[in-house]
Amino acid sequence: MYATQALTHLVPLAEELDKNKVTPGVLGFIVFAALAVGVWLLMKSMNRHMGKVDFEEAPEAPEGMGAGAGASGSAGSAKQK
Repeated sequence: MYATQALTHLVPLAEELDKNKVTPGVLGFIVFAALAVGVWLLMKSMNRHMGKVDFEEAPEAPEGMGAGAGASGSAGSAKQK
């Protein structure tokens, strides 16, 4: 069956609906309210967890040191001793 033939069978069904009487109803309101409460609880939890984060920025390396100077392992610490 072609898509156009399937659509022609559904058109009379769509004409029977009264556009003024179609509403989401009580179930739609309950689902929307549940989603709103869920989002509110998630945001409250996120704010609580973000408040616990203690972030301190790492100090910047001096200009004379390269990016890999601190990661050289035991060879770098041997030079400093």
